[in-house]
Amino acid sequence: MEEVVRLQNVEQELEQQTDENVAETDERISRSPPGIKEKIWMMQDQLIMARAYLQFASPHGSTHLARELKLRMKEIERVINHISGSSHVPRSALQKMRAMDMTLSKAQRTFPHCSLLTAKLRAMTHHSEELVRAHRSESSFLEQVAVRSLPKGHHCLAMRLTSEFFLLDPKEREFAQRYSTQIGGFHHYAIFSDNVLASAVVINSTISTSKDPERIMFHVVTDALNFPAMMMWFLTNPPNPATIRIESLDHLKWLPADFSSRFKQKGIRDPRYTSALNHLRFYLPDVFPSLNKLVLLDHDVVVQRDLSGLWEIDMKGKVNGAVETCTSGDGYHRLENLVNFSDPSILNKFDAKACISAYGMNIFDLKEWRRQGLTATYDKWFQAGKRRRLWKAGSLPLSQLVFYNRTAPLDHRWHVLGLGHDRSIGRGEIERAAVIHYSGKLKPWLEISIPKYRDYWNSFLNYDNHYLQQCNIHM
Repeated sequence: MEEVVRLQNVEQELEQQTDENVAETDERISRSPPGIKEKIWMMQDQLIMARAYLQFASPHGSTHLARELKLRMKEIERVINHISGSSHVPRSALQKMRAMDMTLSKAQRTFPHCSLLTAKLRAMTHHSEELVRAHRSESSFLEQVAVRSLPKGHHCLAMRLTSEFFLLDPKEREFAQRYSTQIGGFHHYAIFSDNVLASAVVINSTISTSKDPERIMFHVVTDALNFPAMMMWFLTNPPNPATIRIESLDHLKWLPADFSSRFKQKGIRDPRYTSALNHLRFYLPDVFPSLNKLVLLDHDVVVQRDLSGLWEIDMKGKVNGAVETCTSGDGYHRLENLVNFSDPSILNKFDAKACISAYGMNIFDLKEWRRQGLTATYDKWFQAGKRRRLWKAGSLPLSQLVFYNRTAPLDHRWHVLGLGHDRSIGRGEIERAAVIHYSGKLKPWLEISIPKYRDYWNSFLNYDNHYLQQCNIHM
């Protein structure tokens, strides 16, 4: 009777296994020494066979065998949980393995038909593969929803800022013209963004690391919907001692009438690829007609070092200063992975193995840009891409074509990418970088961001700000 009770308890424990327990065990197994891993894999094979025989035992009335299999399975699972991550296999674990072997031999004698067992294993494999596919599909869908959905607190912030902006007297809706330096004496930074807090972090981090913040002028361009919120934030949180100008896309009357909608593509909903603000970078000389040099910062970067040295770099007649993303033998970051080299117009003009240049922190010589007429080059390629598929979605492939052979490579320490997707970037590499870039889907303001990288971004926001408190925005 005691044995029956014990077997029933084992059966209940087996049914209470959770995904979290399995995931935790898998993590420990991955850290185990090779010899331990080999034993664990053998035990996992035993479990697979035991589950297959268990499918035969229950319907055919072999109740005792079924319970014995469940007991052995639980013992093996406990052993795996115990030795994963350890440095040796205890004798008791080997005894449990031998006991499982004996039970499996008994099951084999009871069910000797190999063809039936093979069919059962094949069915179990198919079922497992279907479950994996379903979970991957669900995970991908939920990730896309999270990426495209701004957190509730950010919506609240935009609404509060917008409503308070329109309560201001019209004279209070402008920044004070307090600077005395000639416009050519500033270091000019452009940020094209519809995200108030992301823009605030870029600006705060740039000022805090600058050796001469009074010489900095920020140019923020946003869309009409977010313009009031962006204005209100920086009116109430001025980036002193730097200077700031904020414009809306609607203020740029010279842009094509369909500019805000022309980048939408069938089947592509990711705003990183369809945003008009991403493509505004190809009109920099027109957006800033009085400027000759400018640094363009994406809104998902954090500045960690003084950037004034960028203005001292000899561009040698190149238009764009950028970090290259490829390393020796790395084929993923080559031009052939972004554009269609089966098209003659691409094949005859570009090298498939050319290295991809990074975007997110770039210095542009606008005077040389105008001389070479690169905005017209962009328009030509953009129209060609509408007629036939020449590149992957987004503005990055077009950037590679427009600035091909017109880019001066920068030292890699200027710009480290990947904090929005790559969990393997070392702390040393991050902290040596002048600019760190959360390129990828896992932006630092999202709950799905990579936890170990969040503090670099959070440190440049004042979470005691009354707007953030009212909207329940916390670290």
